[in-house]
Amino acid sequence: MPIKYNKLLALMEKKGVTSYTVKKDNLIGQATFKKIKEGGDIDTRTIAKLCSLLDCQPGDILEYVPDNEKAEGE
Repeated sequence: MPIKYNKLLALMEKKGVTSYTVKKDNLIGQATFKKIKEGGDIDTRTIAKLCSLLDCQPGDILEYVPDNEKAEGE
């Protein structure tokens, strides 16, 4: 997938937001979090919720990487 969420996972760790917290507070569902971990597609409502939670912009949490390139941190 050309969208990578490595930045999101790193920012969550930096801010002390765990996957448990995100799921417990019902910010996103377990299936959606699994998509993030596996590099799947998520919708803009989810991106907006995560940006609100982490006080950031979409570019701070996701990155477009053509299939023939690697994302930051890979």
